[in-house]
Amino acid sequence: MKPVVEIDQDSGFCFGVVTAIRKAEEVLDREGRLYCLGDIVHNSAEVERLRRRGLVTITHEDMAGLHGVKVLLRAHGEPPATYELARRNDIEIVDATCPVVLRLQSRVKQAYETDADRPQIVIYGKNGHAEVNGLVGQTRGEAIVAEDESGLEAVDFSRPIALYSQTTKSPEGLRHMVDEISRRKDEGVSFRYFDTICRQVAGRVEGLRRFVAAHDVVLFVSGAKSSNGRVLCGECREVNSRTYLVSGPDAVEASWLQGALSIGVCGATSTPRWLMEQVRDRAQELAGG
Repeated sequence: MKPVVEIDQDSGFCFGVVTAIRKAEEVLDREGRLYCLGDIVHNSAEVERLRRRGLVTITHEDMAGLHGVKVLLRAHGEPPATYELARRNDIEIVDATCPVVLRLQSRVKQAYETDADRPQIVIYGKNGHAEVNGLVGQTRGEAIVAEDESGLEAVDFSRPIALYSQTTKSPEGLRHMVDEISRRKDEGVSFRYFDTICRQVAGRVEGLRRFVAAHDVVLFVSGAKSSNGRVLCGECREVNSRTYLVSGPDAVEASWLQGALSIGVCGATSTPRWLMEQVRDRAQELAGG
């Protein structure tokens, strides 16, 4: 019997990524060239597609040497220093920062600048991630970044604490951090925490778990750089041990599909639909469908 290969209809680009790519394509259609500060999305196949259309990926160091050009800021957001650099170098910003990230930046900045008790700002997120760098920048570099509970060693538990989360972290991870800080802080010390996880991202987990449970084998399509991809793929593996992380169709192995009557294809918020379709087609080919 030929296996059924199905794509999860709820997987793929989130709103922020869709908006960033649309803005990039609008400029490329008019002008044929646009600079982008960092990979527009953590998926090498989509980055390459846009590169062929004229999108040039640059670093912060590259940007410092540019003048009088257009630079797109991706959905992850940037610290204030990036906007100041653009102003000095007469660079026109095409701002594709996700609205969810913008609101989080504003909240962190307000807490840092106006809260009467001047709490320690703690960001539950990945060190060095573009979104996290943008958040730390709202505090002039003073925020403490904690990827897990070991990162809390830098916190002074005798002083007020305010905890925020990178938008793509898991709700379970955030709850664990809240519990750890609550346990470690001195009695009477103010501790406030804010669930700043993107609901569009977090809300996918339940549906993804149902999708994964309905298939014998799951091919999770994601770029190696995607934090969201690693989180969601981990959720899939908890439900179905025959979940395989693939970057594209060439990574699919026939041995994974043996004996499977149903194969599910899903992906991260940074995974384009066209790439999931290529993986589906490859799975059908290898499975004899």
